[in-house]
Amino acid sequence: MNAVRTGLFIGGVPRETTDTLAVADPGKPGVVVGYAASASPEDVSDAVAAAKAAFPAWSALSAKERAAIMADAIAGIADERDEDAAILSQENGKVRFEAWVDALVFEIRWNLALMLADEVDNDKVLPVMPGIPVETTVAHQALGVVTVIVPFNWPIAILGAALPQALLAGNTSIVKPPPSAPLATTRVVQRLAEKLPAGVLNVITGKDENMSGLIQNTDVAKVCFTGSVGGGKRMMQMASQTLTRVTLELGGNDAAIVLEDAIIDDTHLDRLFAAIYDTTGQICMNAKRVYVHDSRLDEVVAGLTARLEKTVIGYGLDEGTTMGPLHSPVQKAFVETLIQEAKDAGADVREFGELPGGELAGGNFLRPAIVVDPDPSLRVVTEEQFGPVIPILPFSTEEQAIAAANDSWGGLGGSVWTASVDTANRVGGQLECGYVWVNDHGATRLDLRAPFGGMKQSGMGREQGIEGIRAFQDTRSIAHIDAAALAAQAH
Repeated sequence: MNAVRTGLFIGGVPRETTDTLAVADPGKPGVVVGYAASASPEDVSDAVAAAKAAFPAWSALSAKERAAIMADAIAGIADERDEDAAILSQENGKVRFEAWVDALVFEIRWNLALMLADEVDNDKVLPVMPGIPVETTVAHQALGVVTVIVPFNWPIAILGAALPQALLAGNTSIVKPPPSAPLATTRVVQRLAEKLPAGVLNVITGKDENMSGLIQNTDVAKVCFTGSVGGGKRMMQMASQTLTRVTLELGGNDAAIVLEDAIIDDTHLDRLFAAIYDTTGQICMNAKRVYVHDSRLDEVVAGLTARLEKTVIGYGLDEGTTMGPLHSPVQKAFVETLIQEAKDAGADVREFGELPGGELAGGNFLRPAIVVDPDPSLRVVTEEQFGPVIPILPFSTEEQAIAAANDSWGGLGGSVWTASVDTANRVGGQLECGYVWVNDHGATRLDLRAPFGGMKQSGMGREQGIEGIRAFQDTRSIAHIDAAALAAQAH
């Protein structure tokens, strides 16, 4: 495939830049997948201005009118999905099928958001009552210009949890794809932007040092950021200078609790395996710690081992590959450090698969691993690995498992594995996180209609559902004096 080139899209017009970002292939050392435009601070300012100019007309439409325009814009988005997926696989590293699903989920989320159009403009009326001689209408209003910043791992799908909601709510938007994997996302967003009124949707790619205007420009009403905890803290610091609102969907250290009565068959083991190792472990809501009742520990270890022994580590576009490289050399080195620390501490570390050679030698490939019964203080337990390694820790009582799961800085998701609905609800209801799965875990089983977001350092705010749309709106109260009620109150 020839090198892919993408530009900016501002105010309905494509824009090229002199400076570009070279996008590296994480599986093939020295190979450049393509080049993305690298915006200057002036380009960023122009994008904000274009979105601001488009806001009055867009927000003046009803939600149903906006939904109709958005439905027309998404039509035909799948026509280039195969090419989008191939590009994303190369710039991200994950296998082709996952890249294809990444783009599919965006379309699903977009259309699910449009199904909520009837609710978006719903007002609430507070009637006149004794002592309060007014009838008050509580309505929802759009915020203005919204910046949406997405990460490298599932950039298109993650965009679908915020962008359609922001637009349907009446906002205009600027999308910033990840600098290390911007190509496929930019292609998808530009195709949509071309079908929307000029300035409603804009795309900016470039170096982070030139992007402060996407956050600190006083014409930006809100920033929706998905990324690391460290990145979220930087977003808050920058946004605090202008009191820009933020929604933060950050990292997690999700715990899966496998109880004594759990169903441990091939179906459930396949789900657990995918929850841990999908995208080479690089998903914020993947299971990062597995707590297993000590009577079932051997079954879980054996089940994961059987699946890891079949892992084919290789290039994402190659037939038969089941696990691609990590996205960056830095992340590979970090995960290697966690594994080595566990080995040095005497933990039972088991690694699987063979690293590829030839043109892939030196790529960001890593053998997947499990760490059986490690010391809970090891960093492979306490930190988000974001790689293909998982600690499996035994427990004796339900109370121990809940306490261990909650003893974390993160609170994104969690899961309970049990044959009892009552047990699932009881244990799940005690987990300190924003989303709980039962007998499953992870992105593939996320209900895309339900609000999603984290607690603790895993973020703030919610995406998806009507709650996700309301996150891009504020309320306006309009109070009408009732003369008769006012007169009666005076007497």
